[in-house]
Amino acid sequence: MGEENMKTKKPFNAKLFYRRTCLIIYDIISVILASYVALLMRYNFEMVEIPDYFINPINRFLPINIAITLVVLYLFRMYNSLWAFAGETELQNLVMASVCSSILQAVGIQFFKVPGQQAVPGSYYFLYTFLLISFIFCSRFSYRFFRGLKHKKQNKNNNISVMVIGAGEAANAIIKEIVNSNFSTMVIRCIIDDDGGKWGKFIQGIKVVGGRDRIIECADTFSIDEIIVAMPSASRAEISAILDICKETSCKLRSLPGMYQLVNGEVSVSKLRDVEVEDLLGRDPIEVDIDSILGYVKGKRVLVTGGGGSIGSELCRQIAGHRPELLIVFDIYENCVYDVQQELMMKYPELKLEVLIGSVRNTNRMNWIFETYKPEIVYHAAAHKHVPLMEQSPNEAIKNNVFGTWKTAQAAAMNGAKRFVMISTDKAVNPTNIMGASKRICEMIIQTFNKHYDTEFVAVRFGNVLGSNGSVIPLFKKQILAGGPVTVTHPDIIRYFMTIPEAVSLVLQAGAYCKGGEIFVLDMGKPVKILDLAKNLIRLSGYRVGEDIQIEFTGLRPGEKLYEELLMDEEGLTETANKLIHIGKPIEIDEMKFFVQLKELKEATKNEEDDIRPLVQAIVPTYHYAQSDAQK
Repeated sequence: MGEENMKTKKPFNAKLFYRRTCLIIYDIISVILASYVALLMRYNFEMVEIPDYFINPINRFLPINIAITLVVLYLFRMYNSLWAFAGETELQNLVMASVCSSILQAVGIQFFKVPGQQAVPGSYYFLYTFLLISFIFCSRFSYRFFRGLKHKKQNKNNNISVMVIGAGEAANAIIKEIVNSNFSTMVIRCIIDDDGGKWGKFIQGIKVVGGRDRIIECADTFSIDEIIVAMPSASRAEISAILDICKETSCKLRSLPGMYQLVNGEVSVSKLRDVEVEDLLGRDPIEVDIDSILGYVKGKRVLVTGGGGSIGSELCRQIAGHRPELLIVFDIYENCVYDVQQELMMKYPELKLEVLIGSVRNTNRMNWIFETYKPEIVYHAAAHKHVPLMEQSPNEAIKNNVFGTWKTAQAAAMNGAKRFVMISTDKAVNPTNIMGASKRICEMIIQTFNKHYDTEFVAVRFGNVLGSNGSVIPLFKKQILAGGPVTVTHPDIIRYFMTIPEAVSLVLQAGAYCKGGEIFVLDMGKPVKILDLAKNLIRLSGYRVGEDIQIEFTGLRPGEKLYEELLMDEEGLTETANKLIHIGKPIEIDEMKFFVQLKELKEATKNEEDDIRPLVQAIVPTYHYAQSDAQK
């Protein structure tokens, strides 16, 4: 037992003991000085003018006053705080301790006064309180003052000059942390804000030099290396406009993720992130009706095919957050799906999760999964999506996309699934590549199935998603990291873009709207030139286009369009409760002919025929391809 106590006993800290002893001695002197200086101030420092019946009670009560004050200071943690980091709380405690000491002194002196005489003048207590606060403040906050001087001296050696845009609460928190940190390698040179009332004023000693029109000038004047955009409450359009100016400076750009950090008090340097190209899209994040999603996913058994991919994994994340009864993640690639499994297990420990490996092309595997787990809602995201690769392997695109969808949809229908949501693409509209054509056939399959089964079959069609596997942004980043060149297929090529979470949240809400047979079309906003994306990403990385990093045009790849369409001409369009989700009118299909054509296509791919494109075109008349692209 004694041995255990020796192990847990705190070692004597000589440095701490010395500091506290010094503070106690200082406080004793402070009480003495405050007691007599307050009386001297009351009588204009004329000692002879002070009556004995005023000074005698103070003399008699002084030892007790010292003891009481030390106890009060101890109770208010004046000997336990880390004064090098003192802030508002410590200041409040200091003031309260001094006021309490004064009140107790006022009461105590009454017992030592001459009977029938006033103990001390009334103004004495106010002067005593003021002096005691001042003396104690000087002792405690001098730690922070000298620490600040030390940091400023160290800061002269920091080699990252920073400009902060925004002079609000978020900027104040960021600047305060950088200025006071012993470990920061940044030094704030100036602040930019469009509010003219703040110009010429200072935050943490840093001057607000002007509005956004001075960003480029000040970046040059102050030799700025990095710009921090601290405007979490600003709209995406406003942020985009400011970033358009900033990217001309060749400075590295960083920003706070959003308003919620300010609300939750989470504003700090650690929350800063590099500005990404999606920040330049110039629109606010898409919002969805979370309640409608929660209502139809909660308590359901949900299957996500292709759950390890970009869209599939984000589907799993958002579904997991809406408390399903069971989430089944299915994919053929074990490495990606393993990462998703570990992430979900860590973030949602109570989630009932099944992670399965297999191919949607395997009929027996799909049937077993549906018979065993009986999923009620299916999100079919498994597909080959890479356009140039599918142009080289069209048979594989058809086997996986078309007949993988067929087998998954049939297993869902035969096992009582309530909803089947297929992820489609804008490339299915007037396709010029085998991937887009295969997705159009998938849409035809699920619309046909919807007529013959109780399961509600729908498709959701959208364009490119930023950061997804195979998308252009990760490729550009790798090329920039390698020193260039950045390759763009054509100077005029445009695409619709949306972030992965935005696209998936709209997919989930479209699933909540479905009645069966619809092709939901997501509003992707305005199209973006790929060349502009490349230029912006180069600038955001701190390089100059054409000087540090070159852009090369490689020509359109096989099956690639200059622009994509989201809706076929003959489909028409109707609105939903969400203005960003529309419904395309189903196209009439000759089912008997369609099934015969699918059978022929299946045999052709099974036999590995050299060119199945004419068969695909017979099924999808809007599919057009260059004859020179056909496999020979």
